[in-house]
Amino acid sequence: MYEVVCRGPEGRSSVTVTYPFSAVVGLDDLKLALILNAVSPRVGGVLVRGEKGTAKSTVVRALAAQLPAIEVVYGCRFSCDPAAPDPACPDGPHGAEAPGRTRPASLVELPVGASEDRLAGSLDLEKALTDGVKAFEPGLLAAAHRGVLYVDEVNLLHDHLVDLLLDAAALGTCYVEREAVSVRHAARFLLVGTMNPEEGELRPQLLDRFGLTVEVRASREPAERAEVVRRRLAFEDDPATFAERWTAQEAELAGRIGEARERVSRVVLPDARLLQIAEVCAAFDVDGLRADLVTANAAVAHAAWHGRTEVTAEDVRAAARLALPHRRRRDPFDAPGLDESRLDDLLGQDDPDPDPDPDPGPGGGSDPGSDPGQGPAQPDPPGETAADPPPAGTPGPDATSPDAEGPDSGEPGAGATQSRTAAPGEPYRVPVLSVPGLGEGAAGRRSRARTPHGRTIGSRVPRGRVRRLHLTATLRAAAPYQARRGRSGPGMRIRGTDLREPIAEGREGNLVLFVVDASGSMAARSRMRAVKTAVLSLLLDAYQRRDKIGLVTFRGAGAELALPPTSSVEVGAARLRLLPTGGRTPLAAGLVKAAETLRVERLRDPDRRPLLVVVTDGRATSGGAADVPRAAGLLAGTAAVVVDCESGMVRLGLACDLAARLGARLVPLDSLSAGGGLDGLVRDHRRAG
Repeated sequence: MYEVVCRGPEGRSSVTVTYPFSAVVGLDDLKLALILNAVSPRVGGVLVRGEKGTAKSTVVRALAAQLPAIEVVYGCRFSCDPAAPDPACPDGPHGAEAPGRTRPASLVELPVGASEDRLAGSLDLEKALTDGVKAFEPGLLAAAHRGVLYVDEVNLLHDHLVDLLLDAAALGTCYVEREAVSVRHAARFLLVGTMNPEEGELRPQLLDRFGLTVEVRASREPAERAEVVRRRLAFEDDPATFAERWTAQEAELAGRIGEARERVSRVVLPDARLLQIAEVCAAFDVDGLRADLVTANAAVAHAAWHGRTEVTAEDVRAAARLALPHRRRRDPFDAPGLDESRLDDLLGQDDPDPDPDPDPGPGGGSDPGSDPGQGPAQPDPPGETAADPPPAGTPGPDATSPDAEGPDSGEPGAGATQSRTAAPGEPYRVPVLSVPGLGEGAAGRRSRARTPHGRTIGSRVPRGRVRRLHLTATLRAAAPYQARRGRSGPGMRIRGTDLREPIAEGREGNLVLFVVDASGSMAARSRMRAVKTAVLSLLLDAYQRRDKIGLVTFRGAGAELALPPTSSVEVGAARLRLLPTGGRTPLAAGLVKAAETLRVERLRDPDRRPLLVVVTDGRATSGGAADVPRAAGLLAGTAAVVVDCESGMVRLGLACDLAARLGARLVPLDSLSAGGGLDGLVRDHRRAG
């Protein structure tokens, strides 16, 4: 079992919640990863990946209570150590006789909606300009110094904040630059992030900056799940009594961490083990040398945790299992994973240094039932494969005419429509599709928008406290009043009403909603493979541009929301690969479902502008002829692109008509693979019509 301890500020309150280890697969690895970082902060932090409801946040919040208390300089906002104060501390310098006090290690949580100033700290610009005083307000990085900085849903954090956070974690120093004023302070902390992969992945470059990663998932055993509920109910009935049951185990764990911290500096990493680490990292084809360094530091910490003074092969194996899986991810459609049987082969089955302590003790070891991954799944072979093998003599997709759209008569249960799945090909670079106008949505890389960061296009009177100063505009606003304010010498007299902040223009991420025709007409000439490849390429483009995506499909008798709007392109790619085709074409139903989806998303996230991508040949063989214009009217005002999938010598131009009704741009399917700009690829539907 593991203990979860939640303490209030300065350790004033404490509660404990316990679950069986086996109730959540991978939590033993999580505890080991956290402990290795607590033993040696040089490991570089932990990223916890897992489905919702697996106690990720609860376990992380328990860590700070197990860390040894720290000595800090009394009154220092940056938690300087009295024995070795930071010479550049903004609250310093601290003399040798500076009074100190003991307090618990801090646990600081970084909210997803935090600003850069809240994270790194900010200068009081109004005091600096009006009073000539450099007043610095520390941020969360200063509060987390010598403690734990926890980021829940780190994959939803803005990229520039993640970059700043990881740079500070790697350097151990936070730099704040504001209008020719520079402040730096120490920021050494244990960085822990949690994320649900269903809500989107981190970029591979950012994944690499986390030292270790752990995958967790809930057990499917009823008895284990029932035990979790039983203990939770017992805790809610009497928290104090329940917590007392685990006091001894908590004290033992904290003591072991403290002993390992003292031992880690004496652990020896032999050259043979260092070479073994390099061979393992090279064999798994990881980029750069950060994996080697992290694995070495984690192996040293693992040896110290187990009471050894020399790194063994078992330490290397334990470190590699946690340090390498997320570094093998090559593109957003790859799943992090590590082939442990190959790792064992590389380390050698007849190793001369078996682990003398097979019992991991509190927090050690690994769950034999866990499967951190066997690498990315192999793609389906090219071409089309039937979802259910058809009986002998069943005609293939080319045996039906485009007009008939297969054996489906359009009535429920009529005929035996053979649903088929087409495997997509390799994705390619697609033209840039964007929403016209100027938005104000979440930062991204697709459409023009007003954002906190970007090219300065003007200035305005501050809305609240000044965070960024437009110096030129401020001076220009103050200049006409200098004589009235009694200025008689050099320098300007500036008041709060003169301050201006910049208006910046950058790029935003959009909601890209794909509406994909999966009817029989798309499969009749084996076009679905090309369609899936195009949509997969657009998904990859959406990932790179920080978009949310959604997927609506229509075939047979109606339409369905195959993928609700999400930031996870991996889920979108998986749903796309399994998308069956066949049946009639309810185009109007697909448009209505798209309109309903966008209406709900506007209520949830009104600032994120949508981009509708309709992938179809324009046929509508299910529903009345008047349904399509009415359905298209529901999408009036929505930026849209119609990808024309019609092929053959004779073309009806139905997709062009649909583009005209939607006020959309028309892009031929074949043109998407050109990879250039929209010039020459997009036909104006007015001229085409």
